[in-house]
Amino acid sequence: MNRLVVSLPTDPGLREAVGELDGVEFVEWDLDDPAPRRRIDIVVPPYWGGARPLAQLAGVEARLVQWQSIGYNGVTKHLPGGIPLANAATVHEGSTAELALSLALAAQRGIPQFVRDSDEHRWQLRSLPSLADRRVLLIGYGGVSKAIEARLAGFEVEITRLARTARQEKNMAGATVEVRGFASLHESLAEAEIVMLAVPLTDETRGLIDAAALAALPDDALLVNVARGPVVDTDALIEELRAGRLRAALDVTDPEPLPHGHPLWSAPNVLITPHVGGDSSAMLPRMSALIRRQIAHLQQGDSPENLVLGTWE
Repeated sequence: MNRLVVSLPTDPGLREAVGELDGVEFVEWDLDDPAPRRRIDIVVPPYWGGARPLAQLAGVEARLVQWQSIGYNGVTKHLPGGIPLANAATVHEGSTAELALSLALAAQRGIPQFVRDSDEHRWQLRSLPSLADRRVLLIGYGGVSKAIEARLAGFEVEITRLARTARQEKNMAGATVEVRGFASLHESLAEAEIVMLAVPLTDETRGLIDAAALAALPDDALLVNVARGPVVDTDALIEELRAGRLRAALDVTDPEPLPHGHPLWSAPNVLITPHVGGDSSAMLPRMSALIRRQIAHLQQGDSPENLVLGTWE
């Protein structure tokens, strides 16, 4: 068996979690300086830092780049041609779904205002909307939306699913469910009380939730975004929030990071978290398990999991 060379970022937690493996030489590389080897079988870039450092792979014989995020928008601008890239499907879906549900519950039950009341030692009764009995629209029906759906199972909601193409598909419970296509976007939005966005950022989804889409939503609808900020037209959303017609709970924004003083910070009826959906204690063990599986695939002569760019030969 040929010895594999695997580069990991200088994260001692990840290195320890991956552990020692027979037939593998691990090297540290954050892609901020020349490569430590001319040939590297698996390159694992840092989780933070974006796609720009991938340009360091020019001139490196890299068999596979193992990305640490599910989304990989912007990667093709910097990744040298011909290098396959796998995303981190199986790593972040659970944590992102947890946050989506947390944002929805917090927004529905007024948690942000109750926290402010508590800070001021103020007991203020309010009647607030439930999550139970709401019509929930999942936009995107990949791993994250399926994980959200599974976690909504006990909340007595009515779920509609919408993705790029209409189809029948099995959910995580094994049931066959209907998925509408993007052609039904405005019709589906008009029926929804809570919308959860979990689509990848592509040319087709950029600006998907524009002024017209937002206008299609009924009054007091809640928009939850755990996808990517540019999926939503920020200016149009701010207008709806300021008018008091819609509410939002956002883990991602456009621009991002959201600058100090940006009008979205001060818009009413919005809850913002700083893109923390997938970054929980579940990430390290799941990421290290994925890296170990990819190593095993290459050692056995099999194709890697989650290949999203390039081809495997």
